[in-house]
Amino acid sequence: MQIQVIKTHPIQINESLIDILDAYVPPLKEGTILGVTSKIVSLCQGRVVGQEEIVDKDTLIQQESDAYLSENKKNPYGIYLTITNDILIPSAGIDESNGNGLYILYPKDIQDTAALMWESLRKRDKIENLGIIITDSHTTPLRRGVTGISLGWCGFEPLYSYIGKPDIYGKDLRVAQINNLDALAAAAVLMMGEGAEQTPLALITGTPRIQFLSRPPSAEELKSVKIPLEEDLYAPLLQSVTWVKGRGAE
Repeated sequence: MQIQVIKTHPIQINESLIDILDAYVPPLKEGTILGVTSKIVSLCQGRVVGQEEIVDKDTLIQQESDAYLSENKKNPYGIYLTITNDILIPSAGIDESNGNGLYILYPKDIQDTAALMWESLRKRDKIENLGIIITDSHTTPLRRGVTGISLGWCGFEPLYSYIGKPDIYGKDLRVAQINNLDALAAAAVLMMGEGAEQTPLALITGTPRIQFLSRPPSAEELKSVKIPLEEDLYAPLLQSVTWVKGRGAE
C-alpha cells in the first residue's frame, strides 16, 4: 500500500471544498482512496467558533455532543468524555490546534459531504472505483498518543469479514472482521501529521481487500460499522457511568 500526502495553502473559513480538491488533487487512477482531514471540511463549512466568543468551553462541548459525562466525571486533564456522531471522543471532537484562535467543531452532514466529493472526483476523472474517507485523530484508552479514525466515507465496503473463512489450521473464524475505514484513516493520519505539515489530503493506492462500490453507502452499511453501547465489548465500563444527553442529539 502506498500513501502520498498533498500539501495545500492554509485553508480558510468558507472556502469551497470542491475547488480545493480540483486545485490540489491530481488526476486519479482507478482504485484510489482519498483521505481528507475533517478539519478542512469543518473550515469549509464554517463550523468554527471564536474562542473570544465563548465564556465557558464546557457549554460548547455540551452543546455539540450527543452525550457527555457530568462535571464530576471529568478526567485528570479536565476534559469531558463525550459521545459524538456515535464515537466516544474527548470534548465532542472540538479542536483548537491549528485554529488560530478558533474552536473548530466537527463537520456537519459528514456522509453527504463524502458522497459529494466522491461524485465530483469520479465525474472529473472519469473513473469508476474511488474511495473517500474523512479522517480525524483519535485516542485509544490506556495508550498514549493519537491515531486516525474515519468519520465518514464513500465508495467502498467499510468492513472486510473473515467470518466463515478458515484460519491457518483450517478452523472457521466466527467473529473476525477488519474495519477498513479506521485502518485506512490511521494510515492516512500517520502520514498527514498533526502539526505544521499542512498536508490535509492523502492519496492511498494498492490497498488490499477493498471492495469498491458504484454508489454511496446504504443505510445498512452505515449502521454496520457502529455498535450500540449495550452491545459494545466495553459495555461494562460505558454503562457504569451516567451519560447526560447533549444538545447535539436533538
